[in-house]
Amino acid sequence: MEIEKGMEVATFAGGCFWCTEAVFLELEGVNRVVSGYIGGETINPTYKEICGGDTGHAEAIQITFDPEEISFGELLEIFFATHDPTTLNRQGNDVGTQYRSEIFYHSEEQKKTAEDYIDLMTREDTFGKSIVTAISSVSKFYEAEDYHQNYYNGNKTQGYCSYIITPKIEKLKKVYHDKLKK
Repeated sequence: MEIEKGMEVATFAGGCFWCTEAVFLELEGVNRVVSGYIGGETINPTYKEICGGDTGHAEAIQITFDPEEISFGELLEIFFATHDPTTLNRQGNDVGTQYRSEIFYHSEEQKKTAEDYIDLMTREDTFGKSIVTAISSVSKFYEAEDYHQNYYNGNKTQGYCSYIITPKIEKLKKVYHDKLKK
């Protein structure tokens, strides 16, 4: 993937990529969000293989963003506010290693920012439970099939979207209204 000059990339796994993609597409300074798979051994995995939980990959998103408009730290804040980083290999009813919470850093600066942010939340006992989010160096990211891209915006009335994703978007709009695209 080619990155435009001045842009940076962040890669997050926080459960179902339909959920995380929908959240980050709403943010000012986010240029592009791609759903895909990362962190496993299977080459060119398919969604069907991912759902089996045997590939080692996580459902994840790659965010291309303008750090002049939104920082990596702000992206982390929203990432942690819109999924449960205390459940190992699970987000709600989605269970399996493919739904783990993980940050794949693209630079030592991103790694340190993520470590510092998790340390701060741990000291402040933000969630009342231990944070299990892993921090790993970025590896090969495989773009998910086309029908997964921008899934929520094309399927808002589908049951999973209306019951799981819409409340996340509503929370985002309420709490982070100043960070949304105009």
